[in-house]
Amino acid sequence: MRDDERFEQLIAFIGSQLPTPVDQRTAGDGSMIFIGGAPPEVVVQLADSSVRVSEYAGVWESPGRFTVKPRRVGMLKWRRLPETATMHALSALIKGAREMRLARYRACPVCDKGYPPEALFANDVCPWCLELGPVVH
Repeated sequence: MRDDERFEQLIAFIGSQLPTPVDQRTAGDGSMIFIGGAPPEVVVQLADSSVRVSEYAGVWESPGRFTVKPRRVGMLKWRRLPETATMHALSALIKGAREMRLARYRACPVCDKGYPPEALFANDVCPWCLELGPVVH
């Protein structure tokens, strides 16, 4: 199989393995970035010879400015590996990144729903409960 066919196959495989919805874009260096999940869970960057899998993460740099800073889980040199080995390894990395992300979710003490850490604010309260104001028990 030619490398361009494998590349197209990887694009389809990544899209099928990520949690939905999948946002796909092209980075400045020509690589493809896939972000899966709502809220986002996994980031995959596919380049000419490698694929990087990361757990979605970020930081609030100011009240209105969130910067995405994915935590790398692993990288594969997909041109060096046989097709089956690439797919198995990529699937395991995506699954691991998703599990890591979901393990960081915390429950809002007011509504008891699970949220990613960047969605919780003062005292781990979600933005929806924060808008409601103080809760009297």
